[in-house]
Parts: sequence; structure tokens; C-alpha cells
Amino acid sequence: MQTGTLAPEIELAVQDLAGVRIALAEGADRVELCSALRVGGLTPSAGLIERAIELGRQADRPGFVHVLIRPRMGGFFYSDDELEVMLRDIRQARELGAGGVVVGLVDERGRVDLESTAALVDAAGPLAVTYHRAIDVVRDPVAAVPALARIGVRRILTSGTARRAIDGMPTLRELVRRAAGGIQVMAGGGIKAEHYGELAATGVDAVHLSARMTVTGQASGPGGGHPEYETTDAGAVRAMIAARRAHQPSAGSRS
Repeated sequence: MQTGTLAPEIELAVQDLAGVRIALAEGADRVELCSALRVGGLTPSAGLIERAIELGRQADRPGFVHVLIRPRMGGFFYSDDELEVMLRDIRQARELGAGGVVVGLVDERGRVDLESTAALVDAAGPLAVTYHRAIDVVRDPVAAVPALARIGVRRILTSGTARRAIDGMPTLRELVRRAAGGIQVMAGGGIKAEHYGELAATGVDAVHLSARMTVTGQASGPGGGHPEYETTDAGAVRAMIAARRAHQPSAGSRS
């Protein structure tokens, strides 16, 4: 058990209002709101954003919803038209009352696109900006950390460049060291409750999970897609919250 430091926060990726409700009820610190998690997540609809924010406010959690800004599946090098859509989506999320936005852009040479990211940070204004797992595909993610901090990015979501965060712990430790408290490092990628303690020991500020499960609904016909769909597994979220509680320092612990 950790002593003397706060246990890492828990961020839950959700794609519907049921997921938002579960995150609020179980005690997650915030949600990353998106659609289409099966393809890594896309920008959610304005209606979903608005209602999710309403639920957060009703629960006295006004900054609870952070919105993924990703206009399409695939890589993270975007055209000027796509960048314009992202800017407009950020402005809309800000107007609707989101607590933050989540972005990730890579340039033609495989580096973090600092210029375009800075434009998105500027559009976000006071909102917290997270740079997502696009960091795991850039050439030198560790070197990118101070540069992202300088342009105002609040946190980085990363698996430590591995498929699963639990396998990327050496890189996570190096990212935390390079961040030096100037930007948060959030571990994400295949995380389960049993990984929480090991990931907390790397010094990360937060862990990120989707806790997805597949359910079967009504068949929607030949033009409507498969009857199976994904939703949030409340049990998996509950287990992660319990893991955090187990690693939370007691009131009498010293730093």
C-alpha cells in the first residue's frame, strides 16, 4: 500500500449516459466522453455531451465530463479541414460546459504536432486539455513531455508505448520522471483492478479504463448493424474504485 501520497485518480472512458451514471455512482474522478470505443473513440454528439454535463451538474460534479475530440478513426495526422472541425468541436464542448477536452495530433514526421495542438489548447481556453494515446505512436514520447507542458496541456494519457499499460511500466516511470510535476501522466491501456497497485507505484497521477462489456440487443435488420453492442461494466468500475481505496493513504500517514 502506498503511504504519504495520494492514490492515482480514476478516469473512466464512456460512450453513453449509462456509463456516465455508473461513473458518478461508483465514484470515478471524471469521465472521458466519446462514441465508438471499438475504434478507439470518436467525438460524441452534442446531445450526448449536453446531457452528460447535466448529469454531472446534478451530482454537484460540474467539471466531471471531458470530451474526446477525434473526427475519424485511423491515425492522428489530420488535414486542415479536420483540424477546423476539431476546433469547432472544442468550442462547442466549451460552450456546453465540459470540464476538459482530449486530443492527440501527430505531424508528417511522426512527432507530436505542437503547432496544431497549441491551437486546440488555445480554443479550449480554461478547459483542461489531455493529450491522448497518440503519444504512444510518436518517435520520442519522453522528449515530447516538456514540450506539451509548455503549450498548456494538463495531462498525457499513455500506455508507456506498450499494448497494455502494465507492460509499459518502465516507460511510464521515465515519463513521470520527465514530467517532474509540470504535467500529469495518466496510465491507460488494458487496465484492470488488479493492475492498480503496480501502476500506482510508477508515480502516475491517474489511471484510465473503459471497463467495457458486450451485451446483445434486438437485431436491427440487414442495414442496421450487429445486435451486439458495448456498454460500461459497473462491476469492473466498482472493483477499480475499491483498488484505489485500498491504496489511499490513511489520515495519519506522513508524506
